[in-house]
Amino acid sequence: MAVTGPPATGGLFESLRRLLATTLGIAQVRLELFGTELEAEKLRLFDALWRAALGLLLLGVALVLAVGFVLMLFWEGYRLPALAVTTLFFVAAGAALLVRARALLRAGEGGPFVLSLGELQRDRDGLQPAPAATAEPPANAPGPP
Repeated sequence: MAVTGPPATGGLFESLRRLLATTLGIAQVRLELFGTELEAEKLRLFDALWRAALGLLLLGVALVLAVGFVLMLFWEGYRLPALAVTTLFFVAAGAALLVRARALLRAGEGGPFVLSLGELQRDRDGLQPAPAATAEPPANAPGPP
């Protein structure tokens, strides 16, 4: 009786076609991940920039109010406390927005595109040859019954 191997699946060209399809699929997933990370980076930068612009605007208003406060320092009445509170509010709000904008402009853990770089590293690790298996069973494996 003759021993037969697994049935032929189309030969070399079929294997190459499947390899190319798999490679293109991996590339498509990586490009989609890169696009998603690029969009997130764009939104993060936009958020930081509008906060910085608003912070600078509020600091400009605070500067005008501070000048008005100094000019009105010699006038009498309750205008001074109101102007002082308004100036302090704008200074605090502007400074808080600038601090937040600066924090948003800093790259997150690992920098931009950390997920794409991690996936590419896993791909490279997957292409490396596997280490030779040892004949010894793992230390926590149960013994023979």
